[in-house]
Amino acid sequence: MHPAGKTLLFLRVWGGPPIAASVEGMLRRSFPEFEIEAWNIASLVKRRPDIVAINGWSTLREHTRAVLTGRQRFRTAFFATTYLFRRVRRLLLDRFLPRRGEFAATFQLQSLFDASLPGVPHFVYTDQTALAYGERIGHGSPRAYRPDWIELEREIYRHATCVLTRSDDISRSLVEDYRCPPERVSCVYVGCNVPVGPASGAVERYQSKEILFVGTNWELKGGPELLEAFQRLRLSHPESRLTVIGCNPAVSVPGCEVLGVLPVGALSPYFQRASVFCLPTREEAFGVAFIEALAHRLPVVATGINAIPEFVRHGHNGLLVPVRDAAAIATALETLLSDPALCQRYGEAGYAHFRERYNWEAVGSRVRKRVLADLGGANRERCRQGFFVIASPGSQPP
Repeated sequence: MHPAGKTLLFLRVWGGPPIAASVEGMLRRSFPEFEIEAWNIASLVKRRPDIVAINGWSTLREHTRAVLTGRQRFRTAFFATTYLFRRVRRLLLDRFLPRRGEFAATFQLQSLFDASLPGVPHFVYTDQTALAYGERIGHGSPRAYRPDWIELEREIYRHATCVLTRSDDISRSLVEDYRCPPERVSCVYVGCNVPVGPASGAVERYQSKEILFVGTNWELKGGPELLEAFQRLRLSHPESRLTVIGCNPAVSVPGCEVLGVLPVGALSPYFQRASVFCLPTREEAFGVAFIEALAHRLPVVATGINAIPEFVRHGHNGLLVPVRDAAAIATALETLLSDPALCQRYGEAGYAHFRERYNWEAVGSRVRKRVLADLGGANRERCRQGFFVIASPGSQPP
């Protein structure tokens, strides 16, 4: 039994997604002196049928276009309503505020809710902000966020001791779009969810001409453009193959194999046998699949949007193409499949990037350093006195 104040409370929406397990594992390894108590928001909400019923209507009201057009799953939209945000806030305060003396800090994954407790240091780890996402896909898009949601999201950052991000791109959004003080934002990056198996760096590996796509949404991840590019590519490289994992598009094209959803633990062999990774996504908050490709020494073809150029560097470890440009994708694939030595150089450069920055050991070291600094320094005393406040025109303390 740990003494009071020696528990780190970890909250996430779901426990099932690989990133949730990866972050929990990182916290347990990085903070051995703390007990890690993990909770899923979804499990708390499911205990309240009244909240579930009302929020179903709220989801349809706030995210009608996104859900009906298939750009957002109902399950995801369900946890991004203003109604549920406020109800989750109340549920968490009712459950955990009486126990706040037990917690050294609270730590939440993603910015879909506010898990802060008054007087307890609070850390948010996220890969996106609504303003960064909505601005880049256009406010007329079905995925653009409502102004009242943005105001609730501001509360999350206002109540956080520090917001930890996966990319410099989102760190900039927090400072520029949400007026977070730069000293309260720290980019710690992210690691792989797929267990990394041994991946050969020998030039012979890249002669297989096997292209790998891993994505859960075929359309949003640029699958149709990749398929068109692949059909063009087969004219000059008839022996090339395309493997699709993570979704089940109705595809009937020679050389293309659709495997659907596979357990995360079963993915490494497919990364190991591929010669190129291609994910020409139309929308992307971050894209951990790219990191998994780098970890397996794969050159990458990707679109140059959002955070992707931070880890896929054009002409260094991969090639960047415009969004929805099948011809550019085909040209990039042609360049790589025609030059195994170039694939090898890109693969080694990507692997070095993974080893230096994008692995959970390195992430855990950065998280531990920042969290312990905030727990032991002046921020600890400031947090005991109440929430932090982001200075903005006309803002008032919460």
